[in-house]
Amino acid sequence: MRRRTGLAIAAAAALAWGEWLNWRWSQALVGKSEGASTAVVVLGYRNPQTTANLINRWRVRAGIRSIAADGAHGTRVIFSGGATSSGATEAQLMADYAKSVLGFDGTVLLEDQSATTWENITNVIPLLEDVDRIKIASQPAHALKARAYLRRQRPDLAERLVRADDYRPGEWMAVKPLLAAYGLWILRGLKADERKVSL
Repeated sequence: MRRRTGLAIAAAAALAWGEWLNWRWSQALVGKSEGASTAVVVLGYRNPQTTANLINRWRVRAGIRSIAADGAHGTRVIFSGGATSSGATEAQLMADYAKSVLGFDGTVLLEDQSATTWENITNVIPLLEDVDRIKIASQPAHALKARAYLRRQRPDLAERLVRADDYRPGEWMAVKPLLAAYGLWILRGLKADERKVSL
């Protein structure tokens, strides 16, 4: 009985830790920039098949709901990701999913040359110059890494970063401890002053 109680407490603590870290990352390096125009950047993930994989489908949904989060009209969605082993690009696979499955009919731009998160940010910068607000949609730790890269490359554009709707309490809850552990690993190379978050 004691052992079962101990395991239940440990499981609850791990879930709470994962939930808290993902929430905290979603709040880091974003401001309250205002303005009429918004761009939502959706970052791709390795996609060897000919349709968007589970992670890319979730990222697309997070990107699309980030538009509705503040009722922005005329928002552009930028899908970013280069070629996959199937021959299509991550950007194209995500755009196809957004249009054919989610029925998204808004403005879509593709950045289809990137192979890394650093390149994602480098290559979308020309598509962000004229917008007032920038949202980056991915898993919270990965989105934080991308925001930190934008701060390194273009601090002026980073001032326009606002929160995307890529964190929701309870969503993916069972795997959030794993996402948190993975997030700590992918964020390890960022300087603390750039992250503004205690890990």
